[in-house]
Amino acid sequence: MKTLAQIAILDDYQNVALTYGDWSEIEELAEITVFNDHLTETNEIIDRLKPYQIIAVMRERTPMTREILSQLPNLKLIISTGQRNASIDIKAAEELGITISPTRYESNGAPELTWALLLALAKHLVRESDNVRKGGWQTEIGVDLKGKTIGIIGLGNIGSAIARYARAFEMEVIAWSENLTEEKAHAQGAKLVSKEELFRTADFVTVHLILSSRSRNIITGKELDLMKPGAFFINTSRGPLVDEKALIAVLKKKKIAAAGLDVYDLEPLPAQHPFRTLPNVLATPHIGYVTADTYQIFYEDIKRNIEEWLGE
Repeated sequence: MKTLAQIAILDDYQNVALTYGDWSEIEELAEITVFNDHLTETNEIIDRLKPYQIIAVMRERTPMTREILSQLPNLKLIISTGQRNASIDIKAAEELGITISPTRYESNGAPELTWALLLALAKHLVRESDNVRKGGWQTEIGVDLKGKTIGIIGLGNIGSAIARYARAFEMEVIAWSENLTEEKAHAQGAKLVSKEELFRTADFVTVHLILSSRSRNIITGKELDLMKPGAFFINTSRGPLVDEKALIAVLKKKKIAAAGLDVYDLEPLPAQHPFRTLPNVLATPHIGYVTADTYQIFYEDIKRNIEEWLGE
């Protein structure tokens, strides 16, 4: 009897992976194990994954470091959601003969969530909704977006979408990144400013950069201290782009109005983390790309990659 291939699908928090499409043909040729929990300890990850030839990873959840990959002798294929996954050591995988196969990616989710957080902060939606449930009525005063200034850190695909949303709401749009030019900013209806001017003048600051060694902690306490007392800070990009301790300090001192956050230095966010309890933080659990449309693409491509590998 032919030994079934061993496949692991990691970090399926909502336990939905196998509900996207028909996996029956794969299940005839392979044994699929879906893990809904998240491991952080290297030895635990290694012990769990040693039997598997194929591992499907959700982008930037479980790390695939050299130390881990070098101790997975059966591993032949890693399927990663999206084109970029900073948590995979690509060079180590190549040296070890492990194929990395990315899926397609739908980028609508992140800018839409960013705008949802922005609106929720501006209108105090969560607090007002909670007050209604508790029998209260009109306890907060929101702000209008029209005429306000939004500062966009990074004017790539997602930042450009945010600029379009902002213009539709008749906001003033300013932007900064290290390589942004006046021409590129103008093409998106934005004004190029210095990083200091952006933080000093924006009513809303939103971050949309790729995490790299150069961009890590690109926003420090120095920039956050420049923000106006009534300004809002939003990060749906990557937690380590911002000095987390500095952001916590600013929020504890109520030096800005509030922050809307979907990404963190450590995910899942530890149970006792200040972002879970600070009253001026609207925190969501990294759901920018967690949409039915995006998951449909992810798991269709994961299935196709598995089928191609099993067919070889």
